[in-house]
Amino acid sequence: MAEALATCDLARVLEQVRLVRGWSQGELARAVGYSQSWVSRVVNRQQSLTVDQVREVAGRLEIPIHLLRFADSAAPERGAGPTRRREFGRAVAAAALASAPAARSQRADVDENTAQTLRAITGGQRRLDAASPSRDLARGAVAHVELTGRTLMRAGRTPYAPQIAAAASEAAGFAAWLHADMDDAGSARGYYRTAVRNARLAGEPLLCAYMLGSLAAFETDAEDAASGLALTGEAARLLGTGVHPTAAAWLACMRAMAHATLGDAPAADQEIARAERAVARSDNTDPPWPWVFPFTPAKVAGYRALTGVRLHRPDEARAAFGEAFGRAAPSAKQGASLMIELARTRADAGDVDEAFSLAAESLRIAVRFRSDRLVSRVRRFRRAYRGPSARCVKELDEQLAATLT
Repeated sequence: MAEALATCDLARVLEQVRLVRGWSQGELARAVGYSQSWVSRVVNRQQSLTVDQVREVAGRLEIPIHLLRFADSAAPERGAGPTRRREFGRAVAAAALASAPAARSQRADVDENTAQTLRAITGGQRRLDAASPSRDLARGAVAHVELTGRTLMRAGRTPYAPQIAAAASEAAGFAAWLHADMDDAGSARGYYRTAVRNARLAGEPLLCAYMLGSLAAFETDAEDAASGLALTGEAARLLGTGVHPTAAAWLACMRAMAHATLGDAPAADQEIARAERAVARSDNTDPPWPWVFPFTPAKVAGYRALTGVRLHRPDEARAAFGEAFGRAAPSAKQGASLMIELARTRADAGDVDEAFSLAAESLRIAVRFRSDRLVSRVRRFRRAYRGPSARCVKELDEQLAATLT
């Protein structure tokens, strides 16, 4: 960013701001008040900016005015030609270099407690997620991603930068999850990438593997299981050998889901067996950060059930669901996701009434929490049904129509 400011490279400045804040290009366009196509042309160096546009964009992105020395006395007149613009660019370079000591002095507010404070905010937002609509949390989560990004920039080369980068990764990962629940795939993917990038900056292989695995699960759920497998492979390389059993079991389940989505039953079964062996180890106790809870046999059973759904094994899936959730009461959103998966197994087994009853209840919870991801899953279930029409089918169709309107 310093180099871009020093050369008045606004295309690069815009792209760096977008990356640091974890925005999509559309979100950047809304922030600067221009169309996405205009922003795309600027970033790709197909569109030049007037001096007034530079001033306007810098103001809307809250780029400190002293970094550009963009005052009326230093700015060229309106309509200035290329020569005056080049002169202005050289003035900006001098101003940016001159302001470097001031920028370094801003790091005084970063200390050993900063990362812990930022992580506590993300933790509080996560606790609210179980009982709150993602749309109610998304704006705060995005603001927190921006805050952690700015704090990371202020940390610079201080000893606290790696911990703050880890906190920024967690914040972006949570924002990605919320946008996935809102069925905003583009933004979710962008935040997951930001989470991975910040985890690399933190130098935390476990955190990076966790974010790569989370992105893999997202891509698999978006029906791009091949990308999901590639991402889990990268995560496995980061983890290496001798990894904690919780991390090994979780990543094996991510691979199992991808294989099952691709229809590779032997590979999916092999990964589930690998996860079961990992969770049975005596050292599977305190989970390693960023995992919060140990990966237990019940959780592996849940993934065995999900792979059974994707491999069209209704009896196996039904038994595994009972093993996974027989004693535990999931949260409302988790329960709705479970119900739509159960609906698919009941439909495969020919129990149409029960299948559509579960789908309808899942849809009611999806509407209550305004979860577009769950609504999309119910719609996907309905599109996949090829059986005879019945009253329960028509009722779900009417419920879906009312949801969409």
